[in-house]
Amino acid sequence: MRDRLAVFIDGANLYASAKALGFQIDYSRLLEYFRTQGALVRALYYTGVQTDADNYTPLQRLIDYLAYNGYSVVTKPAKEFTAPDGQVRTKGNMDVDLAVDMMEMASGLDHIILMSGDGDFRPLVASVQRKGVRVTVISSRDVLADELRRQADAYVGIEDLRAVIGRG
Repeated sequence: MRDRLAVFIDGANLYASAKALGFQIDYSRLLEYFRTQGALVRALYYTGVQTDADNYTPLQRLIDYLAYNGYSVVTKPAKEFTAPDGQVRTKGNMDVDLAVDMMEMASGLDHIILMSGDGDFRPLVASVQRKGVRVTVISSRDVLADELRRQADAYVGIEDLRAVIGRG
């Protein structure tokens, strides 16, 4: 019997990782990769969304594509803030949303893939592991927090998946 698997994707983290490595993600191929890892229950993609006055977001095409092609997309409005250097930046912090969903789903899963390198997820990973769920982290070595890598049951470098999930 194949493991019941769910995938939790930190969209901003995945985008930054792939961009830093010089490739784009082929989300159809990514979903196929997940299906080789177990009985895929759900693939969730989390992203903050910044819109203009006309309610337009450059992410809309990606959001629609993912939603129509097997992903559950979780969004919320991004917020503007002033960084210490005085620059106005935006942040769509989805960590709590991702954590709540993972905790709620964990009891029905055998394996979770977390696509993020964010060290803030270490306690979340430890918590679902205590429920008997195996956790694999997929991230770029350059953005992966050491504490998250140590906590995970397995780690896969996104660099190593480039030929499988990359496009362009």
